[in-house]
Amino acid sequence: MDRFIIHGGRRLEGVVRISGAKNSVLPIMAASIIADSPSRISNVPDLADVRTMIELLTHLGARIRFNRNTLHIDPSRIDRFDAPYEIVRKMRASIYVLGALLARKKRAVVSLPGGCAIGPRPIDLHLKGMKELGVDIEVKEGYINGRAKRLKGKEIFLEGTKGTSVGATINVMLCASQAKGKTVIYPAACEPEVIDAARFLKKLGIKVSGEGTHRLVIEGRAKVKGGRHRVIPDRIETGTYAVAAAITRGDVEIESCEPEHIGVVIDRLREIGVDVKVGRRRIRVRADKRPQLTEIVVAPYPGFPTDMQAQFMALLSLAKGTSVIVETIFENRFMQAVELMRMGAKINIEGNTAVITGVRRLTGTKVMASDLRASAALVLAALAAKGRSEINRIYHLDRGYERFDEKLKGLGARIRRVG
Repeated sequence: MDRFIIHGGRRLEGVVRISGAKNSVLPIMAASIIADSPSRISNVPDLADVRTMIELLTHLGARIRFNRNTLHIDPSRIDRFDAPYEIVRKMRASIYVLGALLARKKRAVVSLPGGCAIGPRPIDLHLKGMKELGVDIEVKEGYINGRAKRLKGKEIFLEGTKGTSVGATINVMLCASQAKGKTVIYPAACEPEVIDAARFLKKLGIKVSGEGTHRLVIEGRAKVKGGRHRVIPDRIETGTYAVAAAITRGDVEIESCEPEHIGVVIDRLREIGVDVKVGRRRIRVRADKRPQLTEIVVAPYPGFPTDMQAQFMALLSLAKGTSVIVETIFENRFMQAVELMRMGAKINIEGNTAVITGVRRLTGTKVMASDLRASAALVLAALAAKGRSEINRIYHLDRGYERFDEKLKGLGARIRRVG
């Protein structure tokens, strides 16, 4: 199993280019099978999760070519409606084929999903929305069995105990794309990835309005053609490299990004003393001293993203004073804390709250990654730490960061992958 060896203490400098958004491309790939003709999707990151989605869509009967970050998906021969456990267990985003298959074939048998081990992430909102569109659903022996004689548009209330849901909003939108009449989802998630998926559906000829607001309207269409689409830049990758610059007291230009998608992250970096200059599709991040303390409360977009919480925990481990992070979206998402403490961080976990007392220095050691963003946090901490670190189970990173070690090397990091 691959691992990273990192010799820390080196300032990152240079230019890094951001890849396409993982959390956009996966639902867009699923959405492509709604059409009856090919789609071309560009700016696709070469990630393990993208390869898993290719495997799943190929299993369903799609013909796919993936070359130079561009996907050609021909769904014209889709002849199956099952998504087996052997594939779905690798990636939670496999659940998006549920909505797409119900739209296209009015039938779906999809294994309950896998993915990162960051606490329970129920799909009850997905199923609730689909039932309201006319789908009969039974969950039995680890599989979701969905069947519909016809799909009919409806006003759907889609708020869960944690607020809006990106996954449920997109999945119900996919299911509604071939429903008769108008579907209104309220409150819909407003994340950029939802907007990107909606824009792709528009290119397929489906009428969608209200994307980016809490009232999303879909007018179903029986015949859907393929389309061309360029995936938005990955806002979490952007934020991760911004924190990498800050934690190493570096000077990094981040290009091919969308600064407005991480406005709250930029604001928080500036608040703790990091110099951030924003240009057109680029950001320059510079730091030359320890960060200041802060308090972060995770919230749905445009609030502070849960997917940046772990990286900021690593950064605040070196801050002056005591900082607080409150995680309101997922349970059990402070799994990086124990490993950061092995490096010398002072962190106290109280339920969904982490209290971080900054130290002057972290020390390299062996650590174990538990999920995608926790893995990124450990890499960032190792870049700043004194001495040698070994990051194990880095397959999590290959699921969500394209060429992570190569891009960091390009900025001057001493990092190598070993088997």
